[in-house]
Amino acid sequence: MKIHLPNSAFLGNIDPFLRSFDTSDAEKLIITANKDWISVHPMVLTMLASLGRKVKRENIHCEKFEAKSKHYFERMGLFRFLGIESGISIKEHEAAGRFIPLTKIQNSNELHSFITDMIPILHLEPKQVEPIRYIISELVRNVFEHSESKNGAIVCAQLYKKHNVIRIGVADTGVGIKTTINKSYRADTDMEAIKLALTPGVTGTTRLPGGTPENAGMGLFFIKSMAKINKDFFVIYSGNAMYKLLRIPKDKNHIRLNSNPFEDRHSKDEDYPYWEGTIVGIDISLDRNKRIDELLEMIRKVYQKETSERKKKIFKKPRFI
Repeated sequence: MKIHLPNSAFLGNIDPFLRSFDTSDAEKLIITANKDWISVHPMVLTMLASLGRKVKRENIHCEKFEAKSKHYFERMGLFRFLGIESGISIKEHEAAGRFIPLTKIQNSNELHSFITDMIPILHLEPKQVEPIRYIISELVRNVFEHSESKNGAIVCAQLYKKHNVIRIGVADTGVGIKTTINKSYRADTDMEAIKLALTPGVTGTTRLPGGTPENAGMGLFFIKSMAKINKDFFVIYSGNAMYKLLRIPKDKNHIRLNSNPFEDRHSKDEDYPYWEGTIVGIDISLDRNKRIDELLEMIRKVYQKETSERKKKIFKKPRFI
């Protein structure tokens, strides 16, 4: 496998970076990087770290980073995850208010500890913390419950103080969304599976509309809705398909939540290099962060409408004339 870290790879321009990923020769991982400057979303780091877990350390080859921004990758723990020497010398300092380095989470206890330790580091207000806690908890629980990943979930995040936005990435190398969804629904392609996974009330654990008390099929829909309401990006990549929720213009005040993700302003394609598992990236603008109870009320209405319509289709009795 070959992967090149470009000058810039954030959710808005993530497409060319993902397309450049070379999946041939899965036994090796070769990493190259822009010589002058490298600036990437945490989603990219979780992708690299996840790949490193699938390859023997002696088969990981990473060229020496020359860009001035190379210290960022050392602080985020990338080289530690890959098990290679970076040759980068930095003065350690507190990460408070800046970033959450790459972390592997394999069970509920580790998730609880991660979230407990993460919150004080960010130094955010309670109304800003609650959505972030939910996003990470839900995405990581999805890995535990559905992905069958041997390496658990890889998580990292960064708070950009200048723009007052937190960027989060979560990746796994499990079975992928299509395999999970097909346990209860039929999805012939990875994109069809992503669509179902983003639809409220749909879960791979049951075909019942609305899911079960333990798994209501709300997590990804909630996270996508949070990004939409706050006019931010949301990306999900699994198999050979990538769906990206696009930003809504800042001057648009009335926002409608759609149960069908394809009715949102988005881009999508299913000709990407195949990713075994799932990667999610999301930006959350803290200045525009709605109260969690307001968001829940909006989502509840969409959820009830969607599950009610699904039940009518499933349980509608035939009429004989």
